Amino acid sequence: MRKHRDAEDASHPDVWTGRATNRVQWLLALGGAACMALGIELAVDSAWTSGVAPLVMSVVGCIAAGLLVLFGTLAFVHVDLKLDKECVEVRCGHMGVPRRRIPLSEVAGADFTAHVTPRHWGGWGYRWRPEKGTAVVVRRGEGIVLRLWDGHTFTITVDNAEAAVRAIRDRLRTITPGTAR
Repeated sequence: MRKHRDAEDASHPDVWTGRATNRVQWLLALGGAACMALGIELAVDSAWTSGVAPLVMSVVGCIAAGLLVLFGTLAFVHVDLKLDKECVEVRCGHMGVPRRRIPLSEVAGADFTAHVTPRHWGGWGYRWRPEKGTAVVVRRGEGIVLRLWDGHTFTITVDNAEAAVRAIRDRLRTITPGTAR
């Protein structure tokens, strides 16, 4: 009987974690780094004879565009999902920003979806569409759709989404809707 209890505990840990990664984002980040390198090269080794203002505008433009692309893509290289007894927490990128924490008392249900694509949501990243809800899409493939009590949905691409849905449903059985724990 003890082995049976341990098997149960292994299938439903106190904290379930999942992740999805998109390696293509690293290529886009390299493009941003190249833009920054061009801006730095222009600033250091400039042979412009038309004046300082065009040079400054070029340098600042290249560095700003490079930083925007670099940090914008690195923020969505991966998504981490953490499910504990109280909430579902979604963190993006290496810094964990943007982040969303959804208490389980606000979740009406969870569904598995086999096909989440950036095309359906308008690209990679943190997305909102009035007719579909909110999503964190870092790659195409399987994902979780959380149905919230306020009528909204929140979709997350994550590996092993079926296991995540099972874990969320198990936790929802013990929670009264709309109550804070």
